[in-house]
Amino acid sequence: MKPAARPVRRKISEFGPAWLRQQLARLLPDGRHAALCVAFSGGSDSTALLAALARLPGRRQRLRAIHIDHGLHARSAAWSRHAAQVARSLGVPFSARAERVSRRRGESLEAAARMLRYRLLGEALAAGEVLLTGHTQDDQLETVLLQLLRGAGVAGIAAMPPIAPLAGGWLARPLLSRSRAELREWLRGQRLAWLEDPSNSDLTLDRNYLRARVLPLIRARWPGAGATVARAARYAAEAQLLLDGLARTDVGYASHGAQLAAPALRALSPERRRNALRYWIAAAGFTAPPARRLEEIAGPLLAARADAQPFVEWEGARVQRAAGLLELTAADALGPAAAPARDAQIGWTWRKAPSCALGEDRGALGLRRAAHGPLDAAKLPDMLAVRWRRGGERLRLVRGGPRRALKSLLQEARVPAAERARLPLVFAGARLIAVADLWLDESVRATAASAARLRLDWQRPGKGAPRTSRVRAPRP
Repeated sequence: MKPAARPVRRKISEFGPAWLRQQLARLLPDGRHAALCVAFSGGSDSTALLAALARLPGRRQRLRAIHIDHGLHARSAAWSRHAAQVARSLGVPFSARAERVSRRRGESLEAAARMLRYRLLGEALAAGEVLLTGHTQDDQLETVLLQLLRGAGVAGIAAMPPIAPLAGGWLARPLLSRSRAELREWLRGQRLAWLEDPSNSDLTLDRNYLRARVLPLIRARWPGAGATVARAARYAAEAQLLLDGLARTDVGYASHGAQLAAPALRALSPERRRNALRYWIAAAGFTAPPARRLEEIAGPLLAARADAQPFVEWEGARVQRAAGLLELTAADALGPAAAPARDAQIGWTWRKAPSCALGEDRGALGLRRAAHGPLDAAKLPDMLAVRWRRGGERLRLVRGGPRRALKSLLQEARVPAAERARLPLVFAGARLIAVADLWLDESVRATAASAARLRLDWQRPGKGAPRTSRVRAPRP
């Protein structure tokens, strides 16, 4: 007697709950039991996604929907109410978040809204929860073409990955192999309604113009464009994985903590250098620089003379080279509040007020008695002045030694560029006597004969209490 043949699992090709179950099992390691949250706009794509999920046996217990309202059109509140009603009719828990879009100078409304939407969605995700979006094959085609028209590289052409980390969970796009027409046909068969976004008719937006005017002509000549371009995007994603692996190796070789060594970068070919810089910047969570800015970092910034401190800035980020190291910071870290004006000065009568507030986002200085403090109280005048770097400052660290340029000391100590602009400098008349809690001039140093000793503390911006003094040992 022959053993019973194993049932062959049939691949389901038509869109619906069964197909979606197979897709989730392929995308998610724990697709059957994962908690799912659908980004639900009320349009056809997200409606088909939510409805198909709600029809899966046992799925509703770990399924919810969230709607983001940016208030971009007059009926946005009605959209939110419609989304809530549809979710309720499907038996799916629903929540909504409303927040207006604010744009940086030069940023498009589409880009600003997209960034805000993903931030809000990420904040709403629970640990391990998976966010599902209704992006389709049509969206992937539009994204690839727009990236090409903007001159994107391999990462841009790879477009939207089917799954990626987001906040404390995951972002999955299970519908990338389905067309919008297929989803709408299924919705009609289920007698489910959806809303049309009125902003889709605004042809001043690049994506809408492409969708309404360009893609119909492309599809008339190449009906399979959606599938073939999606395949090209997958190939680009594979190529990007290889580039990322190479970049990890190069960045690891050039790393000096969170910084990169300029000589190690210069040893790379121009292509590998740019690839490593892109990876380093993206891994730190910053927006990739425009091509022209990346060329400046990889070229002139690395080639500048050794004692220069060149920098390159772009949207929200800044790369600066100092003492042979590249440092990446937020662009506003060196803004007006953090980097006081060159002519700013604060008078400090330290005997009456042992603490000196330096202003918002600049911290505070304090002088306190300490048995082994490095400062001799008797050598300090009653009135001190606190200023910030103007250039050319010098101090003598040891008796009989040369006066050292502050710029050289900062470079040798590898003080981060973002901190240099904030360092408070303490003057007695015209003489520089202290650089925050880093260095002291020999003229105010305590000796064995000092009767009263002090310690200078700098409470750095954002810190709750002064740090233990970090005055460095004198160097000739």
